[in-house]
Parts: sequence; structure tokens; C-alpha cells
Amino acid sequence: MNQVELEKIKQKALENHIPIIMDDTLEVMEKYLVEMKPDKILEIGTAVGYSAMCFTKFLAENGKIDTIERENERVQEAKENIKKVGVEEKIQIYEGDAVEILPTLNEKYDVVFIDAAKGKYPFFLKEALRMIKPNGIIFADNILYKGYVLSDYNKHKQRTAVRNLREYIKEVSENPNLETEILEVGDGLAISRIKK
Repeated sequence: MNQVELEKIKQKALENHIPIIMDDTLEVMEKYLVEMKPDKILEIGTAVGYSAMCFTKFLAENGKIDTIERENERVQEAKENIKKVGVEEKIQIYEGDAVEILPTLNEKYDVVFIDAAKGKYPFFLKEALRMIKPNGIIFADNILYKGYVLSDYNKHKQRTAVRNLREYIKEVSENPNLETEILEVGDGLAISRIKK
């Protein structure tokens, strides 16, 4: 893996205000990924491919990442980035809306990373639970959304996102098959381990 290129991609994304995984969030996830050595990771929300490329370091031998992105421009950029970093054999990008693509996937994943449209988190969770392996982990990024989710914030513009993120937290907290912790790293990270 070309670490220098990866660093350049990260800097460019930050300069262009493209939402990429924050360092402290990545650090927390790395601890789990190192331990797990996942064979298959599903990522919902590719953006420019930065987090997927970071995750390739932790894959088991011949491990693979499937990632979904609906914005064509981002998909093209992600493909170029993945080539530059030299990990194209490990990452497959599905182009299109995750709401349409997820139901067509029938893989089993060790890890699911949710980092896409906030308003769709409960749907993404339902699909993740269908495809996660026993002892798998579901990570959901930006779960506290600038602190709005835990406050009594109610601005109209963000209301749907906030409501759906709260719904996600409620579902993962109350599901008897999940062991969930919510960490205040980055913009909030929910970590749900499958108990089976």
C-alpha cells in the first residue's frame, strides 16, 4: 500500500471539505479490526475511498471490501484513488443508492461500516443485521451528529436526520442480540457487536 499517496488523498479531501473518517474514529476502529482480521467488510458510503483504503491494512489474507457510493463523481475519484494507493484488488465499489443495492446483496460480512445518508441509518441497520456474521461488528459513524442527537435540538433542516439517528441508537441499544457502546470520538461512533 502506498502510504504517501493515501496521505495526499486524505489532505485533498480535507481541503475540499469532503467528509472522510476522522483520525480518532479510525483509531478506535483499528483496535477492533486488528483483533478481528476480517475477511469481508461492507462499507455503506465510499466518498473518495479513504476509509476503505485504510481498512485494507487489517484484512485477512485475500480479504475483500465491498463499498457503496451513489455519487458518480465520488465513485470516479474513489476508483482513481484506490488505483494510486495500489489496493484495487481488495476493494469493489458498487455504484448506486445503497437503499436499492443493499437488498440485492447476499454476502456475509465480518464488519459493516455505516457512513452514508443519516436519514437512512435505521434501514442500513436492518440490512447490516441480515448480512453480518455471528461475532461480527457494525460500526455507525457520525451517530451523534454534531451533538444534535443527544440534545433537544430541533431545527427543521436536520430534524429527519436527527430523528433517524436517535431511532438507530434506540434499536441497537434495545436489540437483545447486540452489545452496543456509543463513543464520543469524531462525530460519534456506535459500535454494535453481535452476541451470537
